[in-house]
Amino acid sequence: MGTGTSPRRRLMPDDRRRELREAGARLFATRPYDAVLMEDVAERAGVSRANLYRYFPSKRDLFAAIYRDAAEGLLTATKVDPSAPMADQVLACLDAHIDYFVANRQTVLSANRVLAGDPMIQAIISDELGELRRRMLDAYDFGGLDRDVASAALYAWLVFVRALCVEWLSHATFSRQALRDVCLGALLGALNSATDNPRDDLPR
Repeated sequence: MGTGTSPRRRLMPDDRRRELREAGARLFATRPYDAVLMEDVAERAGVSRANLYRYFPSKRDLFAAIYRDAAEGLLTATKVDPSAPMADQVLACLDAHIDYFVANRQTVLSANRVLAGDPMIQAIISDELGELRRRMLDAYDFGGLDRDVASAALYAWLVFVRALCVEWLSHATFSRQALRDVCLGALLGALNSATDNPRDDLPR
């Protein structure tokens, strides 16, 4: 007589690794970092804890792989089209990030608060911000602003947006609309403070 449990599926290593990341992502999205146990991830994925540790030696390694997936997904969702108005795309990219942050609140807070000093996690965040800056620099004319100045201003703005979003997620003391308004206003301020050709075409 059978035990009533389903046999474990044999998967190629890359497929198994992806399945484990997906199982972990669902838990990290809804629980604080310290409340996610590796045995819970293994159980959700239908594997032994020993098998999970074969692929990810620690919870930190698993979380880093999950967060890299998230960063790559956000970059895919925020492609920049040079032929489209900058204003529309800035707003769309901002909304895509806020949507992800809301849907994965605990993951975002873990990466930006609990693991704020972790070099692996911070490298992923830095790579994401750097790629967003590069895309914006390559796609748009910033009113004749020197490229080095525009690059520094954009990176500072991206860091500001992330910090403000994390604060908003943590305390929820102001509305999403207020969050968007402050982020967009900060971009206008950053771009206009160093150019003789200020722009006011970002939406409110």
